[in-house]
Amino acid sequence: MMGKKYIMALDAGTTGVRAIIFGKTGCIIGDASREFAQIFPKPGWVEHDAAEILESQIEVARQAINKAGICPEEIRAIGVTNQRESAVIWDKSTGKPVYNAICWQSRQTAEIVEKWVESGLTDEIREKTGLVIDAYFSASKIPWILSEVSGARQRAENGELLFGTIDTWLIWNLTGGKSHLTDYSNASRTMLYNIVKMDWDEELCRKMDIPMAILPRVIDSNGDYGTTKAALFGAEIPIRGDAGDQQAALFGQACFKPGMAKNTFGTAGVYVMNTGDKPLFKEGLTTTIAWGLNGKISYGLEGVIFISGAAIQWLRDEAKIIYTAADTEWYGFMVPDTGGVYLVPAFVGLCAPYWDMYARGMIIGITRGTTRNHLIRAGLEALAYQTKDIINAVMKDGTIAITELRVDGGAVKNSLLCQFQSDILGVKVIRPKITEMTALGAAYLAGLGSGLWASTDEIAEQWEVDKEFQPEMAPEYRDNLYHGWQEAVKLTRGWANKVKV
Repeated sequence: MMGKKYIMALDAGTTGVRAIIFGKTGCIIGDASREFAQIFPKPGWVEHDAAEILESQIEVARQAINKAGICPEEIRAIGVTNQRESAVIWDKSTGKPVYNAICWQSRQTAEIVEKWVESGLTDEIREKTGLVIDAYFSASKIPWILSEVSGARQRAENGELLFGTIDTWLIWNLTGGKSHLTDYSNASRTMLYNIVKMDWDEELCRKMDIPMAILPRVIDSNGDYGTTKAALFGAEIPIRGDAGDQQAALFGQACFKPGMAKNTFGTAGVYVMNTGDKPLFKEGLTTTIAWGLNGKISYGLEGVIFISGAAIQWLRDEAKIIYTAADTEWYGFMVPDTGGVYLVPAFVGLCAPYWDMYARGMIIGITRGTTRNHLIRAGLEALAYQTKDIINAVMKDGTIAITELRVDGGAVKNSLLCQFQSDILGVKVIRPKITEMTALGAAYLAGLGSGLWASTDEIAEQWEVDKEFQPEMAPEYRDNLYHGWQEAVKLTRGWANKVKV
């Protein structure tokens, strides 16, 4: 492995893909990114073209190698990270998807989930998988596709089709169909994986009518996922890391000890706390596998916000009241507050800690004096309020105290957001120098898997602070603002069931 001193991370997000090449010190030496199409066949449905994701990911990887000015032979290993609960089913022979990838955001399988609830699966799913029964997770997407696509169920039962989350889809294609694999973190988000017995749960699969033959094999997050086809990048490159984006971000934030936590402001917003070698259960939150490392499992406690950075994208692309996401900081600073306006971005329902598939987005508190700036600031503050909802659920029984929060994701470049997050939480918020933690975490896993880094202690030494934000807001004012948010959220609950359009 002499001369192979770089790691390439492939980061397949919800709205775009990215490739980043890291050096041994964790520095970025080359990167490229590209957005891909969001498909909305019906209200509440969100789908992606899996072939477009693959093609885009390969192209940005090539671009990153060129930008870095290195030879592909110098890349020691690849780490993959991905939007987790999205599901793809493809033909084992042709490699073609039988249907679009169904995004984790999509509500199109809600009726299937309701039937599972009625059949009494809620507690069993919680006990076995650590998850709350919801259309968010991968499981319900499988029978939906098998039912909607003519002949798909029979072909799946015959072993002709394969299922995977986006990481599995990419790895299978990058290795020329040789590796049908996923890691423990991704498997734990399907609602099919037993996180206690550490295997796909045969009983759940039977009750959900899911053929187990289509499921990938599960291995360590720093395991051997095969090598890429030489024709793709000019050399065969080992794939030695894989993790769901949020667990990868926790790893990238060097949260290796129980009790350490991070919050990622991506398309979704996700809080994850490392709970060590034992799963921890909290009402309204999910229990997950953080990673499997050299045969040892670490668990995580997680709260997901469906629409976080996606709220800013909505302000830009649909509402068209900003030109770029970075505009939110400038416009937000133009007013001292939102003037009493709240934007609740429940565009596809509410996730943790509410778990309401039928909530819908709302803007309330508008007066004749409300301006564009107030609306923009309200959209930005919504990200911080939703994080507070999650952390309140973590601390609810008083057994856990939180004194600081490490943050990452594209939105944390916005200092107004970071300061408001610190203010509304009343705790220190820490922004690291590298904020693209999902990719860095995947790189670290691949580096450990290929021997570039010897241990997590070596990785922890590389983690650096960019800026710390201390709370400045008066407690009474903080409480009043948050009370207003809670009242606004109440009004969104169950809206899609109340009003039929």
